Amino acid sequence: QVQLVESGGGLVQAGGSLRLSCVASGRDFSWYSMAWFRQAPGNEREFVAAISWSGGFTYTDAADFVKGRFTISRDDAKNTVYLQMNNLKREDTATYYCARGARRGGPSPAAQEFGSWGQGTQVTVSS
Repeated sequence: QVQLVESGGGLVQAGGSLRLSCVASGRDFSWYSMAWFRQAPGNEREFVAAISWSGGFTYTDAADFVKGRFTISRDDAKNTVYLQMNNLKREDTATYYCARGARRGGPSPAAQEFGSWGQGTQVTVSS
């Protein structure tokens, strides 16, 4: 069973930036698609960004709120996926989760395609 550990969350002022990291256990990290989701109190978990197993394709179009502010990337040598978040807004306040998708999977926005999840890292944006 893969373990995913997120880090990099915290308190930031509106307009600021954060970079979230998610480190995965195991040796076959590079074979899997990865994604970030988020959940604010009282809200459903929502898709943020995804990246294919090869890293060649990313997907953020399903998340209107991203609008060029967030970028997903991966470093397979470090078993890590990142989420760079710029120009943060109060409405970005949420717990952010990384998730592992399918082997040789594409960048899907569908939560049901991700079988392993981290515990989450809290992002709080103040005005």
